[in-house]
Amino acid sequence: MKLPGDAEVQTRRNLQRNVEAVMMKMRAMRKLPRRNEEEQPIRGKEAKPRTVMRTVTREKGRREGREEGRKEGRRRRTVRVRRGTPKERTRGKTRMMTRTRRRRRRKRTTGKNSSDSNSDSDEEESMSEGEMARLMEEVEEKKKLIATIRNKPWRMKRRLSHLKEAQEFVDKFEGALGKGKGRKWYAYKVMMTKKWIKFQRDFENFRTACIPWERKIKEVESHFGSSVASYFIFLRWMYGMNLVLFGFTFGLVVIPEVLMGLPYGSIPRKTVPRAEQATAQDYSVLMDFNGYCKYSVLFYGYYNDQRTIGLLKFRLPLSYLMVGIGTFGYSLMVVIRTMAKNADVGGGDGEEGEFTFAWKMFTSWDYLIGNAETADNKYASITTSFKESIVDEQENQKDENIHLRRFLRLMANVLITCSLGGSGYLIYFVVKRSQEFASRDDLSWYEKNELEIIMSLLGLVCPPLFETIAELEDYHPRIALKWQLGRIFALFLGNLYTFLFALFDEVNTKLEEEQSIKNASIWAMKEYYANYSRLINDTESTPPPMNPADVIRGPCWETAVGIEFVKLTVSDIQVTYLTILIGDFARAVIVRFLNYCWCWDLEAGFPSYGEFDISGNVLGLVFNQGMIWMGAFYAPGLVGINVLRLLSSMYYQCWAVMATNVPHERVFKASKSNNFYMGLLLLILFLSLLPVVYTIMTLPPSFDCGPFSGKVKMFDVIMETIDLDLPAFMGTLFSYAANPGLIIPAVLLMVLAIYYLNAVSEAYKNSNMELKKKMQMARDEEKNRRNNTDSTNQVMKDLEDLLPNRSLAPPAPPEPEPEPKPTKTKPGKGVNLEKDVTLASPNPNVQRPVSRPPGPRGQGPMPGPGAGPGRGRGRGPPPR
Repeated sequence: MKLPGDAEVQTRRNLQRNVEAVMMKMRAMRKLPRRNEEEQPIRGKEAKPRTVMRTVTREKGRREGREEGRKEGRRRRTVRVRRGTPKERTRGKTRMMTRTRRRRRRKRTTGKNSSDSNSDSDEEESMSEGEMARLMEEVEEKKKLIATIRNKPWRMKRRLSHLKEAQEFVDKFEGALGKGKGRKWYAYKVMMTKKWIKFQRDFENFRTACIPWERKIKEVESHFGSSVASYFIFLRWMYGMNLVLFGFTFGLVVIPEVLMGLPYGSIPRKTVPRAEQATAQDYSVLMDFNGYCKYSVLFYGYYNDQRTIGLLKFRLPLSYLMVGIGTFGYSLMVVIRTMAKNADVGGGDGEEGEFTFAWKMFTSWDYLIGNAETADNKYASITTSFKESIVDEQENQKDENIHLRRFLRLMANVLITCSLGGSGYLIYFVVKRSQEFASRDDLSWYEKNELEIIMSLLGLVCPPLFETIAELEDYHPRIALKWQLGRIFALFLGNLYTFLFALFDEVNTKLEEEQSIKNASIWAMKEYYANYSRLINDTESTPPPMNPADVIRGPCWETAVGIEFVKLTVSDIQVTYLTILIGDFARAVIVRFLNYCWCWDLEAGFPSYGEFDISGNVLGLVFNQGMIWMGAFYAPGLVGINVLRLLSSMYYQCWAVMATNVPHERVFKASKSNNFYMGLLLLILFLSLLPVVYTIMTLPPSFDCGPFSGKVKMFDVIMETIDLDLPAFMGTLFSYAANPGLIIPAVLLMVLAIYYLNAVSEAYKNSNMELKKKMQMARDEEKNRRNNTDSTNQVMKDLEDLLPNRSLAPPAPPEPEPEPKPTKTKPGKGVNLEKDVTLASPNPNVQRPVSRPPGPRGQGPMPGPGAGPGRGRGRGPPPR
């Protein structure tokens, strides 16, 4: 890159001064009348710049002389006025004011006449083509300098001075590039372009400022590295997705039911039974989500089965089902789109090029930082990035015993598999035990909440156990994190599905009881009507409706499943927050304040400050989101609880990690994309979809609660809408689309398309790898060629230094030179023998062939030329 030197800078400044002078002279020419034909350019021809400059300079001198004369006369008159009597002073001031008014009036008249004359001679007064081209070129250079000023390796003072100078030059002369009548339009376009650029910059700054928690995440990243920051970025993304799901659920299900549905207490499903009303508001009952919480919009059973509600004829059952399906559809679309976007960025596990430390050393700092706190954060971030790169280099150069390492890794996997199987059996045993507790009334607090406590304790104890066992494997920190995430994911997933299997066993039991309860409720209703008729002795009178609190209720298994998911989510929130408060904050307080009076160093030894558990927190988020996806269909209010949980977690965990944790001992870089997290989330999304689809397509809904009561299957609401609300041909189309003969070929076609696209992607990836290898080989060959050339040249120079006459090969004996023939050679294309063929002048020792054997040196000089000026030590040529 060529840097502008002092001579170039001086040349530019001179050109700028010349342009300014020309512009000032052209403005002066507009105000001066034409004196003669020698001083003004002829119309239609281009004036010579020297003539214009000489003429304008002469007129400028005359005008300045006249102005000086006027100022001197004005000063003398003022002095005379001041020295006279008061009456003379008054008369002098009046005369001066009169002259001033006349002078201003004369200027105004002259200005109007000159403007009329200038409008007729725009072409004469415009700049010449050469001056216009030079000015345009200079303006473009200044614009380019403004755009690339940050890339210049200059000091800040020099940058600011050049930037200010370039901006002033562009603002002053950019509008003068137009000609004649187009000048104003060009100036207007330039002004609007500047305003548009400024608007784009301000809008981009506004967008950046609107990103929530950006400064908090940057602060965490600067102190703990990109791996910890990736968790908070993932948490922010999850919050945004759940906010959209919350809008769908509350906007299309909860709010229509609250505004247009029947009020509380109007029907049995919206009324607390009379037997439970005495304890419906107790704290312990509400914490178990029974009582008034159970009969609220929070759960499935509260919603009515009316086909349309309110004045708008809102179809609530159809909306409930479509929102439940749309939740999974939107989540699937967002996750896949985010994974595709991150795939364009590229993973952090690939090659990052050469000269890593050189790039970090010379290009990491931001020279435009003006805040001390920002500079500290940047310094900490650069230091952390060096630690990450050093760990990567150490892992790449590690030499290990492969057989011992394989044995230890196999043993670690066996131990972890046994732990996973034991945790699954424990949860299944606890769920079966809780079903036995359901028939008892004298339960303790632990027996009521045994399932939630066991699952939370497993999630709390197993991840540290897995991390301890993983020390045997000795993986790279990034690879170890992925293994840890996979194992904890398997733990959570196994626990969740074990819980679901046991829960669906309980659902099947309730479905068997539901038929008998349904018959009992019908019998009770008939008995009520018969007793009323017997009481008033009139069989034709209509009895009043039964009090909703006295109606026999069914088990409503959907609400029971929703309550279990809500209790599991709330208990997970409580355990997570208490773990941070006790395990991190209390530990940090003990280490901080008791280290001075303890027997050993608490910071360096036990317990020390805690590190941020990336794998546990990430899997906690993923596991919690899976419960939200599964439970949102049975408890629409669960999405709102999750939004509050994520919002509070961002502030609470940011405070905890900055106040109580220390950076990891082995700092490593996170992937440039969070596709590993997204892959886990996609898997849990698919596995969460299966129970909900099984519920919709297989299990019959409850007969007395929920929007699908009275139907054989939940999806019957779709067929009902097609039959009653849509034209007949739409029903025919849907029946054809649901035909297995059409679905199976469509699925096969999609599988083939996925296989083809995957093959094309692999081919592109292989071609990219080959191109990278070829580019690397080309760089290596170029580097080797340069090194070999330099070493060869150095060896040749050393050999020439050792020889006396700079010649490495003796020339051939002289032969009679033929007469040169004239040849037509283009200049610069011939061969210079002295320059291109030989390295030095001919060897003077070779004059005749050797005709005698070597003998002793005589007293006289040897035949041949004398000693020549050697190059090395002042000696002559060697003896022959």
